Amino acid sequence: MTQQRGLLIILSGPSGVGKGTVRAAIFKDNKFNYVYSVSATTRQSRPGEVDGVDYYFVSKEQFKQYIEEDALLEYAEYVGNYYGTPIQKIEENLAAGNDVFLEIEVQGALKVRERMPEGIFIFLAPPSLDELKSRITGRGTDREDVILERMQMAKEEIEMMQHYDYVVVNDTVEHAVEKVNAIIQSEHLRVERVVDRIRADIKNYFQQEGER
Repeated sequence: MTQQRGLLIILSGPSGVGKGTVRAAIFKDNKFNYVYSVSATTRQSRPGEVDGVDYYFVSKEQFKQYIEEDALLEYAEYVGNYYGTPIQKIEENLAAGNDVFLEIEVQGALKVRERMPEGIFIFLAPPSLDELKSRITGRGTDREDVILERMQMAKEEIEMMQHYDYVVVNDTVEHAVEKVNAIIQSEHLRVERVVDRIRADIKNYFQQEGER
């Protein structure tokens, strides 16, 4: 039977909404065996982040080399730093039938949509802007001017949610994880994803019957 191509899953949303926390919770037990696509960034690592696990932390010179080599599915500049998605491993895993999970910024997600519109695009939204500001402030890693810049950017990014397939409100991490997993598993059941396999099975069955 032909190997079914994996799904490309894009989890995105404004800075501070909890993308990393939700993604980490999904991969804690990873009962659906998703493959996580690690993004590259030029920003400094935050406490607890691990190079090669959370991001590939690279210099701006290295990142520009990736761009020149066309080695990125997408890239974007956000608050003075570059973020991008290496493409080679993604293609290898999709071809092998693995679901590949991307956690990226909104700008990057929209660029992925242009190149790979077959992806499953999930927008992670905050319960409210007040809650979003509280989460950003609670990090304790950003200056007040950066926080204001992030909030303005968040407003613009939330207005882009119509370009996504699904919206999940991150009221609690547990609820968000359940909804994201449900979306992905339901996508596997779409008729267009399974009809060719079932038709091939029917054809094979009657061929075998005719040979008996």
